[in-house]
Amino acid sequence: MRAVAADEPDEVWCLGDLVGYGPWPNECCAAVAGRADLCLAGNHDLVVLGFLDMNDFAGDAAEAARWTQTVLADDARSFLEGLKPAATRDGVELFHGSPHDPVWDYVLSGEAAWRAFQATTAPLVLVGHSHVPLAIALDGEELAGGVAADGAEVELDAARWLLNPGSVGQPRDGDPRAAYLMLEPGAQASFHRVEYPIQQTQAEIRAKGLPEALAERLAHGV
Repeated sequence: MRAVAADEPDEVWCLGDLVGYGPWPNECCAAVAGRADLCLAGNHDLVVLGFLDMNDFAGDAAEAARWTQTVLADDARSFLEGLKPAATRDGVELFHGSPHDPVWDYVLSGEAAWRAFQATTAPLVLVGHSHVPLAIALDGEELAGGVAADGAEVELDAARWLLNPGSVGQPRDGDPRAAYLMLEPGAQASFHRVEYPIQQTQAEIRAKGLPEALAERLAHGV
């Protein structure tokens, strides 16, 4: 949050999944509740609340969600219960997953991006869920773009865009650094990465008895 605050944004938006994998669910909820002007609910948030069937989650994800249920504080639960998986802002449509299914659907292919554009009308569509930073443009009938690297900048005024800021806590594009997006709707967007104490997070995951794979993957960004 310090890196984001240093850029002095007018608003902070979060696309969901505050809890479910990490060792500090209550602290994460408090940080987002205190700073975000808009926050969506993700599938991991919803399953921890009991709004989704735990049987829809497998292996480490289910184990982490069950643990989170045992430690989630009342104020964190209350905050999460007030969130929805989709929202709108002027010129922007936001989804945790996609316009077709804001909770579960991934946008990770040209076909999925095309369907997302066809299901929306805003010049800018923001999605999360995949943990992969994306910048995909629709210019007429043509798609262009893909995974967005650190420092990538896009001009938003010449086409419709679908952007995914990536993940703060568990990026999956091979870069273990936390990812975020600076955005001026209708003008420009820029992708950013920042180092964070991965080893400290890994140690806390292990101390809480969460699955080892959740700690190990943080070092590799997968």
